Amino acid sequence: MRDAGRPYRFDGGGEVYVVARKVRRNGAGKEKTMITTEAKKKVIDEFATHEKDTGSPEVQIALLTSRIGELTEHMKVHKKDFSSRRGLLKLVGKRNSLLKYLRNTNRERYTEVISRLGLRK
Repeated sequence: MRDAGRPYRFDGGGEVYVVARKVRRNGAGKEKTMITTEAKKKVIDEFATHEKDTGSPEVQIALLTSRIGELTEHMKVHKKDFSSRRGLLKLVGKRNSLLKYLRNTNRERYTEVISRLGLRK
């Protein structure tokens, strides 16, 4: 089996086509769930502070929250998937760090993000 990160090449009537895989697989042959481009763009558009914003804390927190939600659903089905559990805990820690940064720098933006995402009461 070829490396999942590399595109497959095949010959179709004299022309070479490159086909990229949509679902990546890890070394054990298990599928990795990834957020789709459309969903990611929707989240970025919803939480962006300006037109070209992709890296503000609000956007990063929203993207991490969506990935955390997907991994949480995965963990409900695969209870003994400890490597995914470790990744989930790292994402939660990263989100907490970004929330702490936002709370210390701008309290208004922090409360807005929390209320929009429904994270804390």
